[in-house]
This record gives sequence, structure tokens and C-alpha cells, in this order.
Amino acid sequence: MFDAQSFLHALPLLLQAAQMTVFVSAVGLLIGFLIAIAVVSACLSPRPPLRRLGNFYTFVFRGVPLLVQLMLAYYFLPSLGINVSPTVAAIAAVSLCEGAYLGEILRGGFLGIPRGQIEATQMLGISRFASLVHIEIPQAIKFTAPSLVNEMILLVKASSLISVVGVAEITRTAQNIAASTFRPLEAYVAAGLMYMVVNGILSVLGHYAERHFERA
Repeated sequence: MFDAQSFLHALPLLLQAAQMTVFVSAVGLLIGFLIAIAVVSACLSPRPPLRRLGNFYTFVFRGVPLLVQLMLAYYFLPSLGINVSPTVAAIAAVSLCEGAYLGEILRGGFLGIPRGQIEATQMLGISRFASLVHIEIPQAIKFTAPSLVNEMILLVKASSLISVVGVAEITRTAQNIAASTFRPLEAYVAAGLMYMVVNGILSVLGHYAERHFERA
């Protein structure tokens, strides 16, 4: 039978764990976005070697499950003499994976930018970097805002996989609570509620961001 006291006892612990979930997801998303810009720039480059490199990166990191990437980052880096914490290994794997997925999302946004705008920046003598930062990236984000918000929500849910490398996020904490209290139902219901709250906040913020881009 459902025990409300055990459920309420799990909430404060899971709230602390949610901070780690949000931290890893946010840092992974930020670094992944920077990687995605480099990847999409390579994929759309007029130089064939760069296009092949960008497409190869996307193929590899979209083709290998995130769980496998996490295990590789956790065990492969120490084999090279690079000792990192589980949190750093998790962020590295999430960032590399997100770079591939966000790159594909942003590619559609970049392709939606009228070619005449790019040619106009070249005629005006605007540097490639300035054009990318001030003209192309803002428009690509505007065109792909709904997909980016959806990817953020998927990332928060996928972050439950980082528990396999020992990071105490929501899922790992729920497992520990269930093992110590022998009340798995209450622990996992509380964990599900915590994910719903985090993703609900992201959905609301994403909705306002979409409206902002529409007005802009």
C-alpha cells in the first residue's frame, strides 16, 4: 500500500538530486550547443573534407547510444591517464552526444536562412564570424525553437542514464532510497514527480522563448 510518509521523506532528497540533474543537463546543453555550431558549420562548409568530418561526427554520436558513450567516457579517459570525476565524465559524454543532435536540429535552421542574406553580408564586408554570431545563429534558433525546447526536455529525461557512472542525480537517488527504505513505489513516484516539475518548468520557459522569437 502507498505510504505517504515515505513519499514525503523522499522529496527533500530528490530535490537535492534534481539540482545535479539540472546542472549536468544545463552544462551539457551549453557545451553541446557550442559543439553543434562547429558541427553544422563543418557540415555546411563548401570544403568537402570539413563536410565529411562533420557528417562523420554526427553519424557516430547519433548512432551510438548515450549509455554506451557514458561508459566509454567513464572507463576510457582513465585508461589514457586522465582521471576525472563521474560528474565530469557524464558532462563530457552528454555534451558530445548533444553536439550531434543539436547540430542536426540547427542544420535545418541554417538552411532556412535566405541565401541572399549571406551574400549581402559578404558584399558589405562583414566577417564570417560576425555574420555567424549576429545574423545566422539567432535566425537558426528562431526557426528551430520548438525542436530545441523538445530536445532540452528529452535531455533532462535522458540524464537519468548518468546514474550508471555513479552520479547522484534523481534516478540514482531514488534507487538508493528504495534500497534503504524497501519502499520502491514511493521513491519512484517521487522521482517521477520531480522529473515532471523540472520538465514542466522547461516547457513554460520554452513557450515564452518561442513567443519572444516570434515577436522578434
